[in-house]
This record gives sequence, C-alpha cells and structure tokens, in this order.
Amino acid sequence: CYKMFGSLYLILSIFNGYFPLFFLFTRIVQRCRALYELAVSQPALDRPEMLWKGYIDFEIEEGDGNNARKLYERLLERTAHVKVWISFAQFEGTEIGHGVEAARSTFSRAYDQLKAEGLKEERVLLLDAWRVFEKAKGDASSVSEVEAKMPRRVKRKRMQTDDDGAELGWEEYFDYHFPDEEGAATSNLKILEMAAKWKKMQQQQAASTAEDSDEDSDDD
Repeated sequence: CYKMFGSLYLILSIFNGYFPLFFLFTRIVQRCRALYELAVSQPALDRPEMLWKGYIDFEIEEGDGNNARKLYERLLERTAHVKVWISFAQFEGTEIGHGVEAARSTFSRAYDQLKAEGLKEERVLLLDAWRVFEKAKGDASSVSEVEAKMPRRVKRKRMQTDDDGAELGWEEYFDYHFPDEEGAATSNLKILEMAAKWKKMQQQQAASTAEDSDEDSDDD
C-alpha cells in the first residue's frame, strides 16, 4: 500500500505539468482531486508551492470557486506567505471569486496578519499589489486609501556583531515607517521621555537630600 502511494506521488511530482492536458481529455475530476489530495498531504514535498498552485488552478479551471477558496485557506494554515495572500486576494477579484469587496477584505486581512507578525517588507509588497488592484478595479478614492497606508523608507544604522558578540562595525539599512504605527511610536517616545524626567527628578531629590544632610552635620 505504501509502495503504491509512493509511486503515485512520484508520478504526480514528475508529470504535474501535464495534468491540465489530462483533465482536458479525461474529465475524471474526482480522480484528479484525489491525486492532488494525496500529493499535498505528504509530510515532505519537493516544491510544494507548485503542487498547491496546480491544485488551485485546477479548481479554478473547473469553475469551482468555493473549492479554490478552501484550498487557499488550507494553504494559509501551512504558510502565510505574502505571495499566497496576494494570489488569494486577486482570485477573489475575478469572476469566479466573490468580487471586489471580498478581494479588499482579503487584502486587509493579510495586511493585519503581516503587521501582527512584524513583517515590514512583506507589507510593502502587499500594499504594492493592493494598489495595482485598486487602480484596475477601484477608483481614485480607493487608490488613495491604499496609498495612505504606504510607509516612508528611512535609512538607519546598526552595529554588526559576530557569533561571539564582538562588535564588527556599523552598517546602514533601510527601515519602513508605516502611518498606522507612527501614533504608537510617538506614544512610546512620550512614555520614555516621562520616565527619563522622573528619573532625573529622583536623582535631583536624592542629591538635595544628601546636601541637606551634609549641612546638618557641619552645623553640629
């Protein structure tokens, strides 16, 4: 049984590129789905993204948007890669998808997820794709809303260290400042400033107390 499964998976991996032709001539849809399910269920895959893409494209060609959507959701459980999110959102914006609003909802959901994970460069890629989508499917207002989320690119410096923690020197790198995070950053800065002022006041009070104590000792 295991040998049979292994052989099927090997054949599927080798001839994945010929599957669309096979579907076109045989139309044995359930068997094709079973083969794809067998492949994507394997614990270790060589280029799994190609198999998942083939499976999703197959469902789209069959006109089954619901199955394609379910596959996107399953794939996101395995890897929330920005390219998967972009492809999912673009799919929703097609005739077989749920429409423009569903696509926007998916873009927004992806943005929130990438933001929560602190993936800045991925968020930039997502926003670029979202802006292209709005230019094709939306209007000036929707394009402006996406552009308002675009970050500023800032050049920074950081210290490089080796494996032992020894400093190797400064390097320049680019960071991204997103508008929806600047408020939080400003708030954090104010908290740090208040903490620094409080600490300075404590030090001044301690110094003043020490001076008063010295004066009392001199009077004695």
